[in-house]
Amino acid sequence: MPRRALPVAAALLALAACAVWLAAHAAAGVAGAPAVAPAPAVLVLLDGANPHPVRLKLPPRHPLSAVARLGRVLFQDPALSGSGRMSCASCHDPHDAYAPANSLSVQLGGGALNRPGVRAVPSLEYLYRQQNFSIGPDNEENETVTLQQLVALGIRAVRVRKTAHDTQASGANLVPQGGLFWDGRVDTLQQQADGPLFNPLEMDGGSVATVARKLRHSAYAKQFALLFGPAVLHQPRLLVSEALFALARYQIEDPSFHPFDSKFDAWLQGRARFTPAQRRGYIDFNDPRKGDCAACHLDQPGPDGLPPLFTDTQYEALGVPRNPAIPANRDPRYFDLGICGPYRHDLAKQTRYCGMFLTPTLRNAATRHAFFHNGVYHTLAQVLAFYDYRDTRPWKIYPTVDGHVEKFNDLPARYRANVDRTDPPFNRHLGEAPAMSRRDMRDIIAFLKTLDDGWHRRPPRVADRNVSATTQQHSPPRLSP
Repeated sequence: MPRRALPVAAALLALAACAVWLAAHAAAGVAGAPAVAPAPAVLVLLDGANPHPVRLKLPPRHPLSAVARLGRVLFQDPALSGSGRMSCASCHDPHDAYAPANSLSVQLGGGALNRPGVRAVPSLEYLYRQQNFSIGPDNEENETVTLQQLVALGIRAVRVRKTAHDTQASGANLVPQGGLFWDGRVDTLQQQADGPLFNPLEMDGGSVATVARKLRHSAYAKQFALLFGPAVLHQPRLLVSEALFALARYQIEDPSFHPFDSKFDAWLQGRARFTPAQRRGYIDFNDPRKGDCAACHLDQPGPDGLPPLFTDTQYEALGVPRNPAIPANRDPRYFDLGICGPYRHDLAKQTRYCGMFLTPTLRNAATRHAFFHNGVYHTLAQVLAFYDYRDTRPWKIYPTVDGHVEKFNDLPARYRANVDRTDPPFNRHLGEAPAMSRRDMRDIIAFLKTLDDGWHRRPPRVADRNVSATTQQHSPPRLSP
């Protein structure tokens, strides 16, 4: 076959595959099988373009308010910490999508910067739309219902399986959602800023009086007086509260915390094209038979045009392996149970939620250096291998002791029933074929890289210019046979 005919042949084969897929699902519908929405395979043009461009409703870009400008100064100020050397930006680096710039599983803090934390530090990006913590399908409807009443409803509710083709149905599940931190224990960015500032394992700011004294003697103390009145400098609790408020305003107003300028955002708007690997990865990302990633990391714009955040903000118990790099884990009696504690206390008795952690956004995931709440993995290839092998080849994921695979070894045995075994790809069993091939995983990683912000501000990557280079990157990690 002449070389110039190969692209045409490939196009015809792809169109034929789409036709077969549609015909098969149409026949299934006739036979009474459940209807399935068209897969993204038929929604992406063969040249990688988006056949249905959308107009996104992006956050407004205005000059920062005076309070937000003060917050920017506070965000960068290490003097508020006990060591005098750690600021908010130390762990939330603006050049690394407001996440740590290093590859440590947990960060070092405290008065001498030598005390390890207990959880991986999440990014501060894309939190401006985060809803309050609740248990139920719709936070607005749950405002007048107490958390304990919602817990009771959740216990009786039947859970719908999550798939990327039916997120609307699973969105009605009565499950924990919203909130900040890995366990959702606070609702506002102001409360979130309070945590690291006073945590002895992090900034270790000491008491409110200590932080207030530093604020009162800072170079920007006059800004507090101008914005909140001179009396604020003599009221320690109010002064610290206004500082936390300023930090929150900075995160809400500054576009760098939610830029929505990735290649994927440009593709949604019809201004970019996927490479073949990115296109295949997008399809696999949405395919319940492959990654099914979009079941939890929603990738479709809302009906109001809001760009997707790549999270459903719900909580899942995934059973990731215990991370020996966390010093706290050296104590065999210590377990991080997420919503159940030890850092959240109001739901400690609701043991059906033990082991559940917040689903993070996948935006800028390719720039991260530690994944999951315990930072046990450091590459996207390792993350995808976990999803692929957790149930089909668990010896590749968990340690083997005396010939026994210690599956779900970071949860006490009595809580392991909480681990998701229903949603694809976790609905597979020991010995079955993994959901994703090595090429599938490489392609999904190629797609995930389109979620990195700053696409229009930087020259195209080699992978964007040279399609063949994309398929050569990011082989899955070497795992034990």
